[in-house]
Amino acid sequence: MSAYRTGDPLDRRRFLTAAALRGATVIGTGALSAGALSTGVLGTGVIGATALGAVDADAAFAAPIRPLDPAVAESAFAEGRITAINHDVLEVAGSYGDHSRVRVTNATSVWKARATTADDIETGDGLYARGLPLPDGTLAADAVWVNIVNLHATIRGIERTRLHLAHGQHEIVGHLMAQTTSASYGDASPTADLSRLSIGQSAQVLGAWRPSDGSVDLVRVAVAPGAGRRR
Repeated sequence: MSAYRTGDPLDRRRFLTAAALRGATVIGTGALSAGALSTGVLGTGVIGATALGAVDADAAFAAPIRPLDPAVAESAFAEGRITAINHDVLEVAGSYGDHSRVRVTNATSVWKARATTADDIETGDGLYARGLPLPDGTLAADAVWVNIVNLHATIRGIERTRLHLAHGQHEIVGHLMAQTTSASYGDASPTADLSRLSIGQSAQVLGAWRPSDGSVDLVRVAVAPGAGRRR
């Protein structure tokens, strides 16, 4: 299995986004507040933790937890596109030409825009998985984030059910999901009130990529401090 044990969260964000957006590169997040980017309660869909760490969407980009007890194995990670599903094992082609085998069980936390089950994982999906390496070379996943993207974008258009976003040279359609999509305005907690989003705002976008058409289901849109005047 090709999996890595630790990694810079920004590097992780880069390859997760690149896998989903076919070569896009994530722009730095310094313009946004730490609170807006790290809040993991409203909009991320999963609340909880395992011995290896939290399982909400933000945890996919968090620094790995290093166990204090040397007898406890350190977590490992895998990422890429799912090429095949063999019972409870996902065959994954990594972004750098590597290959991983990820084992999911009834105890595995699965995120795909919201908390779900392994039944929603499909061939062609992208994933980021955390777990423990097994002797047979598979990664026993405690958490799997499917098609997750976390990218910097500019809002170019607003419709009732979607946002039009620019990420570098990529034009992205973001789908607004009732009872799921939230917004963060500066240091404020995420809210279901999207009325203060406006064209031209810079935003950090957390969501789930749709492999079928390249669009993104929007989970959270965080805009910089000072933004959020009602349009």
